Amino acid sequence: MRFSELLQSIGEPVRVTGTTDMEIRGLFYDSRAVIPGGLFFALRGAAVDGHSFLSRAAGAGAVAVVVEDESDLPAGVTAVTVHDARQAMARMAACYYGDPTAGVPLIGITGTNGKTTTTYLIESILAKGGIPPAVLGTINYRFGATRFESSHTTPESVDLQKMLRQLVDLGAKGVVMEVSSHSLEQKRVDGCLFDVGVFTNLTRDHLDYHHDMESYLESKQRLFTELLVPDRHKRLRHAVVNIDDPAGLVIARSAACPVLTYGLDPAAALSARDVVFSTAGISGILTTPAGESAFSSRLLGRFNLYNILSAAGAAYALGLSLDTIRSGIEEHGKVEGRLERVENDRGVTVLVDYAHTGDALENVLQTLQELATGHIITVFGCGGDRDRGKRPLMGAVAGRYSDLAIITSDNPRTEEPAAIIREVREGLLPLSIREYRLAELSATIVEKGFLTVESRREAIRLAIRIARPGDIVLVAGKGHEDYQIIGKEKHHFDDREEAAIALRMTGGVE
Repeated sequence: MRFSELLQSIGEPVRVTGTTDMEIRGLFYDSRAVIPGGLFFALRGAAVDGHSFLSRAAGAGAVAVVVEDESDLPAGVTAVTVHDARQAMARMAACYYGDPTAGVPLIGITGTNGKTTTTYLIESILAKGGIPPAVLGTINYRFGATRFESSHTTPESVDLQKMLRQLVDLGAKGVVMEVSSHSLEQKRVDGCLFDVGVFTNLTRDHLDYHHDMESYLESKQRLFTELLVPDRHKRLRHAVVNIDDPAGLVIARSAACPVLTYGLDPAAALSARDVVFSTAGISGILTTPAGESAFSSRLLGRFNLYNILSAAGAAYALGLSLDTIRSGIEEHGKVEGRLERVENDRGVTVLVDYAHTGDALENVLQTLQELATGHIITVFGCGGDRDRGKRPLMGAVAGRYSDLAIITSDNPRTEEPAAIIREVREGLLPLSIREYRLAELSATIVEKGFLTVESRREAIRLAIRIARPGDIVLVAGKGHEDYQIIGKEKHHFDDREEAAIALRMTGGVE
């Protein structure tokens, strides 16, 4: 594509120095990847400033650069100065790859919890509606049998648009995408042409990046105030918003397009009644502006009812029938690492879940309390180099709702696991429950309490060894992840595999 064409996608740049009449052979934000004929974007990061690598990019063959700072421009290379290089990159990337989302419905889901499960549900509904769906999210990027590894919930804009182009060219007729707060803040999705934006909820997370809840909400809000504005590409756009969440009310009031509300609040346009929760799943009557429909799902718990409502709302906004929505909900299977069962014949319910915030863990444990006939044993930890403020909060939640909380290591990254565990433990101490020593748990739980076991493997084995028929063992925090980050290295570790091994050690795997 000619550079002059790409420039049209960003509107008026601040300044252009040099010719724009040349072919661009690729878009790059990493100077080490630049090829001759490439366009390099100098992005400012938390640790590295891309402007420091302009000469390297030029030396590798870049014919043009996009910058915010003109103080050190390389000679012989066209330079475009803009106010926001990330936004320019997102818009140019979409243009370069032919606006892949222009001709297919694009649904973006944002919120702290529920995004992944909601994408799976919408994927199932779209497939039932004859719209072959592609999905981009935390677990993977996929279409049909094609799978790509997910390095970020939402990729960098150049990678995202390239991926979208590939998925649409493979035959995807609709795209469902998790939209992280980081991606909204960093303008990664600014080239995406959304039809529907879904807001699930807002609870404490990522405050190491956003610093406060107001900034966190503002980043989410961009999807609804800036990226869902009806325009020549898509004249009819919708916001699907959970109004049971206070942040949802803020988003609903500020959205730049028609809003479909959902929740259990009587004011919600889409809701459910006569709901029954059991260990078999959820059933009830879905109520919508178009009528009612009975539904059932194998998902567990009240928080998954909200995920069902959000998915139904997105499908309804796209004009799919109630029969299609019901069928998609009912035929949806498991979601990796989201209350995923590890089967066994010991009569113990062993579940692996991604819950890694206080609110997510509370939702899961409240659900399990409603279903439990025996003890609830929770194995959990907190990640290193992340929001330290949520550590005692998660400890308090685990101690409040579990019969036994086992604090262990999660992804410690560059922090000492023992130091993280101490901060989590501070949240349990005010509960005045028993702090066990390891030797005191050779048989079973005597009274409500907690203990610390730094090795995640040993913590899982302990939980399963002391569990009795009717008990529930929840291994929380990592879900679908098959690694543990220690220092700056990834080591293979899968909670599901470890739980299965622990069950085999006790003779309990089917």
